[in-house]
Amino acid sequence: MTEKLLFWGILVFLFVTLVIGMWAAKQVKGDSENYLIAGRGMTLPLAAATLMAQSVDSNATLGNIDLVTIGGFWAGASLPIGLSLCLFLTALFFAKPMNRMGLITLSDFYRVKYNRTTEVVASLLMVLSFSFLLAGNLVAGGYLFQAFLGTSYTGGVILLAIVVFIYTASGGLFAVAYTDAIQVAIALMGSLGLFVFIAANFGLEINTDVGPFALEQLSDPAAGAAINWATLLALGLGDIVAIDFMARIFAAKNPETAQRACLIGGAGTLIVGVPFSLIALSAPQILAEAEIVQNGPILYTLLNGVVPPLVALLVIIAILSASLSTADGAILGTSSVIAHNIIGIRHDEYNGAGNRLLLLTRAMAFAITFLGVIFALKVPQTGVLLLLAFDLGFAGLVVPLAGGIYWSKSTWQGALSCIVLGSLTRLILFVLMPTSFGIENTLLYVPNSIFTTEFDGFPTLISPLVGLVAFIIVSGMTYKNKISKQRVQSEEREAEVYQS
Repeated sequence: MTEKLLFWGILVFLFVTLVIGMWAAKQVKGDSENYLIAGRGMTLPLAAATLMAQSVDSNATLGNIDLVTIGGFWAGASLPIGLSLCLFLTALFFAKPMNRMGLITLSDFYRVKYNRTTEVVASLLMVLSFSFLLAGNLVAGGYLFQAFLGTSYTGGVILLAIVVFIYTASGGLFAVAYTDAIQVAIALMGSLGLFVFIAANFGLEINTDVGPFALEQLSDPAAGAAINWATLLALGLGDIVAIDFMARIFAAKNPETAQRACLIGGAGTLIVGVPFSLIALSAPQILAEAEIVQNGPILYTLLNGVVPPLVALLVIIAILSASLSTADGAILGTSSVIAHNIIGIRHDEYNGAGNRLLLLTRAMAFAITFLGVIFALKVPQTGVLLLLAFDLGFAGLVVPLAGGIYWSKSTWQGALSCIVLGSLTRLILFVLMPTSFGIENTLLYVPNSIFTTEFDGFPTLISPLVGLVAFIIVSGMTYKNKISKQRVQSEEREAEVYQS
């Protein structure tokens, strides 16, 4: 009975998600602006729900629990806390000015503030990082389908990819937003439902050595402090330049709505994610008392042997919702950046360009989904792929974004130097490290005796500093040229006005 309930429950959820996404396609009306940013009319409830859905991914739920059981509260809770921090910082410093700019993609900012070259280089980095993000969430779905639908891992990855591609390619941000709203509601109910059941029936017995107040996890490298801080900063700062987050900020109907949506989304992310961390602290003891041997992720073992079927179904769908809501944003955001910013099809350049942008974005959505499937099959691990995605943005893109808004002396040469040197430093350190965030590096590791596991976490902290130094030095060296060029352009415009 339990297996049948889970099987049909998951299938019904996938079917309903598909239907809603296909229905939302009617609102696109052949306009790429509707497709990419929902016509810039997203209301507060919908904007907040979809921002929260993008931050609550499989890493913040399933990965969160596994990391807590291995390394203590902060090892796993750093994921939802970092994502929540990102939304709070975005609300304070970025939501209003970014919404006012009237952009279509985040890459547009690097063109408007700097130049076309910076736009393309930033876009390439975004595409690489979000391909990893998509793959990481397909990995989580593949394992979930293998455990509860009886598919192979490969079959689960492909099935999930097909579902999310169909509704995302059909309805764009309208489809993503409507399905996200449902998915985040399920995630909220699943998280709180599981927390209440565990607390009421087993209690939450938390060992103080690994609980929330074991602050050596944030101060002692031997207790994982470097990795925990790297996680907090990679998500808290690196996710600010997430193309799916910014698309929702651009889609909000006004700057105030964008800011409030970030604040609500940040609070919601904590409400969903932290209960999973607290449950994880009690999970090993619960399994021991029930005489159940862990088989696979500890959460799956709890759901199979301890939790009632209806609650288990709700939690499983919540995890699946987290994977879907992040995967659809990754597909839409990445395909739009390729079509709009790398290839260069603009919405308002010439008659019919909107339709061509729409068609090309949909075509690129297929290519990106295919690439995500390849990555997911080659590296069947969520942690390495997901955290590397945020690390790359943190290393190369955050400083030029903040500098472009708040530092008048920033130049395109400085921004480009930061993007190239920051991200390149992070990639080099990644391939030289045997582990990344405590997880074995199976993607690409060059064996060496210089960098060991004790250095884990520090590459995340070093790389953005390299980018920051490059940004400040190069901008300082080229700022006078920028002023001279602006003065010449101003004089040329004045001459044209005088002659006319």
